[in-house]
Amino acid sequence: MAKKGNRLHIILESTESGHSYHSTKSKVNTKARLEVMKFDPKLRKHVMYREKK
Repeated sequence: MAKKGNRLHIILESTESGHSYHSTKSKVNTKARLEVMKFDPKLRKHVMYREKK
């Protein structure tokens, strides 16, 4: 399987529940950890998701 270049696989985990999303980010453009508001289906509202180590 071929690599996708400069993209890393990341896991975004909810700050309020254990739910998580899987995504990719650019190694070159984004050095810091991501923090994104996304919908949490367990809580049925938008909450902050942070990049897990």
